[in-house]
Amino acid sequence: MNVLTTIEAMRSASRAAKTAGKRVGFVPTMGALHEGHLSLVRSAKVQCDVVAASIFVNPTQFGPNEDFSKYPRAFERDREQLGAVEVDAQHVPARRQVGERLAGLPGYVVSQ
Repeated sequence: MNVLTTIEAMRSASRAAKTAGKRVGFVPTMGALHEGHLSLVRSAKVQCDVVAASIFVNPTQFGPNEDFSKYPRAFERDREQLGAVEVDAQHVPARRQVGERLAGLPGYVVSQ
């Protein structure tokens, strides 16, 4: 299983698979995986040749009174679960890298 830590690495892997005639599935998550996430991966594996899943806790998903810092993060457990369902690639981008792309959104502040 590949771990892709940059947006460009994910794009490159996706392009390579598509160029090879593969159908690519992508399951975006914010981590804290549960059976629903794993079910989506299994479904994608039936429908696609290559499946990637992301683990990224997106601060834009939290409202003003919701506590981003308390969202559960179990990175190693999430990675193990994705390995158990044989996902082909894990996209785990850095918050700053994604933040640079989201910086124009209302209320989004790049930090850390």
